Amino acid sequence: MGAQTDTNTTDWTMGRLLNWTSDYLTRRGIEDARLASEVLLAHATGCRRIDLYTRFERTVAGSQRDRFRDWVRRAAAGEPIAYIVEEKEFFSLPFRVTPDVLIPRPETEALVECVLDHCTRVGLSSPQLLDLGTGSGCIVVAVLTQLADARAVATDVSPAALDIARYNAERHRVSDRLALVEADRLALPGGVVPDGGFDVLMSNPPYVAVDGMDGLDTTVRDYEPAAALTDGGDGLSFYRSIAEDGPALLAAGGVVIVEVADGQAASAVKVVEETGKFAHRKTRTDRVVGQDRVVVFSLAGKA
Repeated sequence: MGAQTDTNTTDWTMGRLLNWTSDYLTRRGIEDARLASEVLLAHATGCRRIDLYTRFERTVAGSQRDRFRDWVRRAAAGEPIAYIVEEKEFFSLPFRVTPDVLIPRPETEALVECVLDHCTRVGLSSPQLLDLGTGSGCIVVAVLTQLADARAVATDVSPAALDIARYNAERHRVSDRLALVEADRLALPGGVVPDGGFDVLMSNPPYVAVDGMDGLDTTVRDYEPAAALTDGGDGLSFYRSIAEDGPALLAAGGVVIVEVADGQAASAVKVVEETGKFAHRKTRTDRVVGQDRVVVFSLAGKA
């Protein structure tokens, strides 16, 4: 598929394409080059990744090969695979993603697990949930697929992000239990807070400090939406907003469950507890990189 290869006369089977592309992306320094090659080829040919290896000797049609070649060029330049194919798996579910939203990370699945564990532990059969800064909707949609009687409100300041979340909610048939609301932080419009308040406020907020943006991988810094990565300050301002304004939105036994950056858990706990309105109850480590990833707070004085 390179400049010295005639792709119109060469018999490019799926196997040859995978092997050539994996080597090429490896040389270009692309992480998980084999996986990237499989994802791109599966989407370009309209099959599942697992089916690639039962079609190893099948020749790829010209139009599909042209699409794949274009995608490989984009991947080699550093564009995230998820944006190229407009899809990313999260919590074993496929989600549509575009540059309007963050790409779901496997580490964030710890947040979903923590919400589900809490609802089960305290016996919330039909919880009311608030997802602050929903982006693609991956967190709230994943939770709703597991809790058949739960209802949720999900907010984002970006109308484009809300469109993506709406698509994903409809795709996974939870849109009838999810209200998507354009709102900045906790400034919710009237009529969306349920009687008695929310049982869970969950969020994966912009937590990268502005002076840490330059240190991000270029595939993140140059492609993903900056407003979803950083708060423009020290990376803690969303936790302060939740600490100040969250109690008015929560039910008597409500909890806050938030994701934090690597090494940020202690700082997040400090700024939230400083208000005197919340108490730290639990910190959960993700299974992907082994970092403290999710912090749970309850209203002060409430177990």
